[in-house]
Amino acid sequence: MVNVTDGFGSSILGYPRIGPHRELKRALESYWHGSLSRENLLAVGREIQEAQFGELAAAGLTQVPGNTFSFYDHVLDNALLFGAVPKRFEPYREDLHPLDFYFLMARGRPDLPPLELVRFFGTNYHYRQPELDADTRFSLHPEALLDEFDRAMARGIELRPVVLGPLSLLLLSKAGQVPGETEFDRLSLLDELLPVYEELFEILAKRGSTCVQLDEPCFTGDRSPAELAAFLTAYQRLSTAPLRPRILVTGQYGDFHEATAILAQTQVEAIGLDLASHRVRPEELAKIPGIRRKRLYAGVIGGTNVWRADRRVTLDYLSALVKVCPDLVVSTGTTLLHVPYDLLVEYDIDGPVADRLAFAKQKVLEVVSLAKALTEGGGGLAGGEAAKWHGRPREVHFKQKHAVRQRVYAITPEMREREPYEVRRDAQREKLNLPLVPSTTLGSFPQTDSARQARYDLGEGKLSYDEYRKRIESEIESTIRLQEDIGLDVLVHGEHERNDMIQYFAELLDGFATTHFGWVQVYGSRCVRPPVLYGDVSRPKPMSVEWTTYAQSLTDKPVKGIVTGPVTMVARSFVRQDQPLYETADQVALAIRDELADLEKAGVSIIQVDEPSIRELLPLRGGTQSREYLRWAVNAFRLATSGVRAQTQIHTHIAYSGRAEIVRAIEELDADVTAIVATRSIEWVLKALADDTEEGHGLSHGVGPGVYESRSARIPDIDELDELLTAAATALTPGRLWANPDGGLKTRHHWQLEPALRNLVAAARRVRRRAESQD
Repeated sequence: MVNVTDGFGSSILGYPRIGPHRELKRALESYWHGSLSRENLLAVGREIQEAQFGELAAAGLTQVPGNTFSFYDHVLDNALLFGAVPKRFEPYREDLHPLDFYFLMARGRPDLPPLELVRFFGTNYHYRQPELDADTRFSLHPEALLDEFDRAMARGIELRPVVLGPLSLLLLSKAGQVPGETEFDRLSLLDELLPVYEELFEILAKRGSTCVQLDEPCFTGDRSPAELAAFLTAYQRLSTAPLRPRILVTGQYGDFHEATAILAQTQVEAIGLDLASHRVRPEELAKIPGIRRKRLYAGVIGGTNVWRADRRVTLDYLSALVKVCPDLVVSTGTTLLHVPYDLLVEYDIDGPVADRLAFAKQKVLEVVSLAKALTEGGGGLAGGEAAKWHGRPREVHFKQKHAVRQRVYAITPEMREREPYEVRRDAQREKLNLPLVPSTTLGSFPQTDSARQARYDLGEGKLSYDEYRKRIESEIESTIRLQEDIGLDVLVHGEHERNDMIQYFAELLDGFATTHFGWVQVYGSRCVRPPVLYGDVSRPKPMSVEWTTYAQSLTDKPVKGIVTGPVTMVARSFVRQDQPLYETADQVALAIRDELADLEKAGVSIIQVDEPSIRELLPLRGGTQSREYLRWAVNAFRLATSGVRAQTQIHTHIAYSGRAEIVRAIEELDADVTAIVATRSIEWVLKALADDTEEGHGLSHGVGPGVYESRSARIPDIDELDELLTAAATALTPGRLWANPDGGLKTRHHWQLEPALRNLVAAARRVRRRAESQD
């Protein structure tokens, strides 16, 4: 920890961990496939750790975070750090090496589902959700954390261990049920958990640690009075522990608000605010009693976007903050886990765009440079200009496209409306003639090495487009024949031409820039390359028509066109900040509207517009912001999908949320069929499926509650799938029910998906026969 007299400190809250060249991804997959030893995998992990803390120290950070590396997921790591192992995994613990037991919880096996995969605070990242019940007992297992700390100390680098805070560990977990009660209160375990944190603090203090970072991202969202009271109780206790390092508590991904005032009342030494996501006015911060005595980690550099900070404006803001909190450390607002490693390795991004970008390495340098400039009194803005500025994000302006903007301005309410659902339903039944409980998948099938190589060779100019098309058509034909053999009712072309559901369309739309090496971890070994949405969006030519119509030519069964929706394109890209999100979403929606029109003209009768990210962008705090977001998100989807005829069936695929406003939004999307990620949360979905709910906003259109978990290697049997589909059929009647997995099948192997899909088809036919016999 630096003293104010030494200047202002610099730090970050976390760093990418997959390796600059995805070394961990390759090592993990080799280990899982049996071609790499456990010792070699562990060695790769150590190399990544040591390269990381060495690099960060050399970059000039005055404080380097530790314990940010993970072999799969940091939330799961923290659950195991405190001994939170679900009962269903306990029988396997003694027979497995700790690393293999860890992977069992993360990946499962055919007879044992893994922990549920849940999106993390509106980012692209997913975490494995810990499971707790009333009998959970915590115990400390700090070996990995201490090993890294010791290795860094041996090199003269003191790490600041990063640990998930106790409240967020409990709130991010999945609650089991207490026998005889309807719901288990996770916070009832707090008194059991806090002594284990105190035990960790004592060990770290004796090891020479001077500061520990506790992340409490759950408190950047709305919390109940009971949860806020528990937060106060926890940090009053932890901050008065008899032997401990200094405590830094961070509020990442939004507005820490009430938690900041609570922490200011305790003896916690430091508070980290995500000022890049929610810029607090210095005068508002000054109103919090006790805040001046705290060390402020001013997170002015964004950890979830790739835009460079405006140096002059940011320095001015920091200068104003110093008057409120003289003990200040320049920092990132969140961990840098969510951005790519290094901009300098990208050779194909246009100069005007690249000049405005910063990836993880560049953001570290921004933090160091700002701290140095602040210490030296580097300039901000002139007084009059500074007084008007209250922390607006950097505005990045590029040349506007007049035609795109004119088209957005010409949008009318009628362009967001289709015929009534009842009219569409009857027209679609007549045209499609589908059976009750039709079975389908949600788009992607496993990609072969041949397909990946063909895409790579085409990009490198080693393969002509005609030869590329032949190879992809061969993959599509194999996928169609497989689905016919399985007996699915509505088919897909398999998406063999697509590297990713976002990047594929970004490469074909104007206004997006894509990277060659800009990998970001999604979960485990899964990585994506989020595009940069920097300019006005338009569609130069059709993007999916060629492949979908070829697939349809091979079969008499309907083949769905699959297109990524406008909200998801925005949510999973690094988006321009010089205009409102709703305007950007409408630009993307108009491009997708054109694509749907071309698919319909080509004879495609079912089109799926994927929107798994509707829930992701929902503001963490409710109220006006949530309502406004859902209004424009629904409007963008309807703009994209309302240009087709009544007989064209529009499907969508969303990640489910039990929040009432999301249920209303699903209904307002007005899709003919909605596929919902529901495998692990079927009880929530069944409640929403009912025609009449207490809130009066049940789902009234077609629904496919995903009953087969696409990200798991587990193969569900027919009886299990039958039970889930029967429960759903009871809630909404078989005439509105579809049978489908809860996501794409790209990450599965054929030996996994074939039996699972055959069981799905068999279960759907069972439900269909029972429904027909009752008629």
